[in-house]
Amino acid sequence: MSSNIMSNNPLIYGVEFQARSLCSLHAENEQDCFLIGTQSLMTSNNQVHLVRLQEETNTLCPQIYEHSSGEIWSLSSSPTDKRLISTCYASIERDCEKSTALWRLPENDGHLENVITFPSEKYGTDVKVTTFHPTNDAYMCSVIDNNIVMWDVGESGVKIVCTAVLDGKGQPRFTTGKWNPQSVNLQFVTADDCNIKAWDLRTQTKIAWSLDGVHTQIIRDFDFNPNRQYYMATCGDDGYSKFWDIRNPRQPLISRADHSHWIWSLRYNPVHDELIGTASSDGQVLITCLAGISSSAIENEDMKTKTFIEDKIVATCDQHEDSVYCVEWSSADSWILASLSYDGRLLLNKVPKDEQLRILL
Repeated sequence: MSSNIMSNNPLIYGVEFQARSLCSLHAENEQDCFLIGTQSLMTSNNQVHLVRLQEETNTLCPQIYEHSSGEIWSLSSSPTDKRLISTCYASIERDCEKSTALWRLPENDGHLENVITFPSEKYGTDVKVTTFHPTNDAYMCSVIDNNIVMWDVGESGVKIVCTAVLDGKGQPRFTTGKWNPQSVNLQFVTADDCNIKAWDLRTQTKIAWSLDGVHTQIIRDFDFNPNRQYYMATCGDDGYSKFWDIRNPRQPLISRADHSHWIWSLRYNPVHDELIGTASSDGQVLITCLAGISSSAIENEDMKTKTFIEDKIVATCDQHEDSVYCVEWSSADSWILASLSYDGRLLLNKVPKDEQLRILL
């Protein structure tokens, strides 16, 4: 069955530099806002673009901030403060070794205001991510080479709370990491090679649970179902997206090969978790509906109104002309999916109307 092309005319915003980092402005729930970090080889020219959707005119309006420290490899936004972001970047001052910093967005265009440059160099040269704790403003966590470093960025600068180390043969390295929003404890989850590990940061080295060897090639991204405990998804260079109940790590609930190349990014819709966005270096962005493993499936069981909805691709976006490295749902309008390709093209697509109605009714 052919899938709908996402709203035939997506909104397009072009950055003049290459780019591979995108995030939603999580603390902004009134207006659709996304942040893009550039990767210009002219290293002093890098920027963070804050792109807002103006609903009345249906246009995208940018504010541009200078990020002269180096090319940006990842960025995150605070869940509570609209003006706080973090970047991981190839530092001009450190021979293009990666560094990471906390920044404040100025009121108008101009330079980002440096809040903290994290003392990451003693842990390694490859900082993958620096992420904000979902509920505690003071806590942040960085993934650096084979180290996890948890920071306290409270009142008096930055303090190291704890660290954890990935041991193993052949110098294993983390690919990415994020806080587990389903856990009330300090649980930070990482990907290394074909494995997922959840670290209990209260005990520093204790691994709470793991998914080992679950892809045949490197895992690029993972995400947690925001509305269903124990459920998560992984994706990677084998072209598969896999969906898990972490209590049964031997077998995925669902395994899909909808892309023809590496999958770089995967995101559950924050409200309607049956919808999953994926981005690949095949140049496509897909929205897949997996109703059977969503939180609505539990509600239907409770109400004894179980209706069978087949798993399917509900929308395809093929208007990128380069590898698509990121997808992010809007924090304001959960029907809007943003995607960013390496050529600096940002697309905003909407979940098709008929799919919206099916989910709401």
